[in-house]
Amino acid sequence: MNEPVSELGYEAARDQLAEVVKLLEQGGLDLDHSLSLWERGEALAKRCEEHLAGARARVEKALAHADDED
Repeated sequence: MNEPVSELGYEAARDQLAEVVKLLEQGGLDLDHSLSLWERGEALAKRCEEHLAGARARVEKALAHADDED
């Protein structure tokens, strides 16, 4: 989990986010580690949203192009 969030693809970001959630739910971490994980989780969630927004835009563009061809 050391690679920069900005370089992660959707699946890698999603998998790391699931791992962060799992670790936080287990508890037993010191405050600094918990905060660090929380911050990474927020960044991972944002990265996933960016990927989904990009995919949504591509689908909408493809659908609009298909409608133009009809």
